This record gives sequence, structure tokens and C-alpha cells, in this order.
Amino acid sequence: MFILKNNKTGISILTLVFLFSNSALAVDAKQEKIEKLKNIRTKILALPDPVTNNAVTLATVSKQTFLYSFNGLAQGKTHKDIHNKAYSINLASGEQKRLSLVPGGKGALASIAVTINNRILLIGGYTVAADHSEISTPQIVEYLPMEDIYQLVTKMPVPVDDTVALVYQQRYLYLISGWHDTDNVDLVQVYDLKQDRWFNATPYPGAPVFGHAGGIVDNQFIIADGVKVNAVVDGKRQYGPSNENWLGKINLKNPAKIEWEKIEKHPFKPLYRMASTGIKSRNEIVFAGGSDNPYNYNGMGYNDEASEPSSAVFSFDLSNLSWTVYQSLINPSMDHRGLLSHNDELYILGGMGEKQKVLSRISYFQLNETNNQ
Repeated sequence: MFILKNNKTGISILTLVFLFSNSALAVDAKQEKIEKLKNIRTKILALPDPVTNNAVTLATVSKQTFLYSFNGLAQGKTHKDIHNKAYSINLASGEQKRLSLVPGGKGALASIAVTINNRILLIGGYTVAADHSEISTPQIVEYLPMEDIYQLVTKMPVPVDDTVALVYQQRYLYLISGWHDTDNVDLVQVYDLKQDRWFNATPYPGAPVFGHAGGIVDNQFIIADGVKVNAVVDGKRQYGPSNENWLGKINLKNPAKIEWEKIEKHPFKPLYRMASTGIKSRNEIVFAGGSDNPYNYNGMGYNDEASEPSSAVFSFDLSNLSWTVYQSLINPSMDHRGLLSHNDELYILGGMGEKQKVLSRISYFQLNETNNQ
């Protein structure tokens, strides 16, 4: 079922005179609402440098809220422009800070960051050599903001990048599908921070993917789209978008068991590297941006056509199992590794804009308007 949320009002003849006499006030009120929305969405926040394919998360330090960015790709968009820089942005003041470099001596792409029990974890990614060979990195490190240092937490049994990372019960880290060195995997790898152990959960039932997106609320999550391997021709993999959307339910008694259900496709073309997150207060999984033309890390599509960003914003409502389309992004963007949520506000850090331009912009918006098209 697909729903566009909208307010529908029945109007009687007796109310028409009142509505007519107050039409000017209604227009003014509507315009004021639009202007307020524009102001909200253009709040000035930015990263110190343009960066895309960066791992992002949000955490509270000394009672202040910070946005974080780790690793990524600079404007040149070659293997030489992959870096291990890290930044923080104070959400209240907008103050930018350059942090210690991520350890390892190399930059990484397609890593992902999460905050679990207010611990900032940076997960994997892949490195690119001069000959364009790619290697998935196994490390999961914790960033300690008070000391500005990193420490190794664990290593993935099967290193994956371009994966979806979900946090359950502020204890379990789920890594769903993703790319491992030379191919996609259907693994759901779970790390129990409390017991410091790994185990496998019920595998991903769809075509294994990378660059997919997802979010979790309580024990339910959504996985959407990404890129699958269609075939191998003359030793080369042929990539294509996946149009599969899945609802996963983690068993309340056994975190290794997931009940999977294929759901109706969202109303857009399959999208690659969307920003996404779960919002508990709304019981929704929200998706924003991405591109409908899957691409290599430089923004050029696997079909040799330049990829362009989407402005789509939509969600899956876990209460009524339906899709909602929201007002489009003012600034379309793609190449994201996460969507950050704080006090009904959503943040997209960096990424690529039109013509594959690498961005320093932090987009800021709310889900208080629906798209009635």
C-alpha cells in the first residue's frame, strides 16, 4: 500500500463566506509557513572541506551535540583523493573542528559510522590502489572525542564495505549484506558489544547488494535498493540496480533470528547510496537523495554515463506498512553513508551534488511538509 499523507477537509456552504473573507489571511499564513520552512532548510552549517562517501554519525559530548564525519573522497575524485580526514561540527554553534586522522595510513571509501551507547564506532570501508584494485578493511575502531584518539574495538569476520549498519538495543551492531573484496555477500553479521563476540543472523534473502540503504526502529528495519551483480561477462561483473525492498523483524528472544518480508517497492526508481535512518518518534524509516544511476566512486555510472543526484525524500511507516513521499530536497545530493536525526531535524553531510560536484554543505530539513504531486 502506498500513501501520500494529506489533510482532507469537507467544506459546507455555511463556511464558504467565512473562508472567502479570510482567504487573504490564509494565503499570508501559508506564505509565512513556506518562508519558515525555507529558513529552517538553509541554516548555515558546513564541513571544513568538501567530502563525499564519508561515514557520518551524531553524538553528545559534555552535554553538547556534535555531527561527525570520517574518511571519504575529495573533489579530485581519483584514488589519490581518498583520505582519512575527520571532522566534528558543533550543532548549536556551527563550530568546525578537524580531528585526528583515522588510523591506518590510508583513506577509505564506503565506511560507515554509528553511535551506540554514545560510543562512536567507525566501521570498515575499502581502500583503492593505483591499479584500481580494492580491498575491504576489517577494522572497527572507536573514536574517543575527549582524547581525540582512536582505539581498535574488533575486526569483522568477513570484512564488508558499502554495507548497512544498524544498532539494536544499544548493544548489537548488525551489518547487512555489502561488498567483500570481489563480490556482494548475503551475510548478516552481528557484533555483541556487551559480550565482545560475533555471530551470524538469518541471511539477507534478496539479491546481495552494496550501496543499499536502511534504518531501524525498535526491532524492525527496512533495507532498500542498492546495486546487485547481474552477470559476469569475460571475467567482468555487470552491475545493475536492485529494486527490492525488505522488512526485517529481529526476534525479541533471539537476536540471531530475523523474519524477512518482501514489501512493495517505494514509488521511485531504485536509488543508490541514499541517506537513511530510523526515527523512533515517528515509527518511520526515512530515505533521502541518492542516484538512480549506479556509479563508480568518481560519480561516473557503470553505464559510462555521468550520474546525477535525486531530490527524493520518502519514508516507510512501520505503523501502517506504507510509503510516504515528502517534500523534495531543495539541494539534490547523492553518495551518502547516513542520515542524521536530532530533535525532528535531519542532516545530510557532504556528498555529491549536480555534475558530481563534491560538497562541503550540510543540508538541514524537517519532515513537516508532504509532496502532493
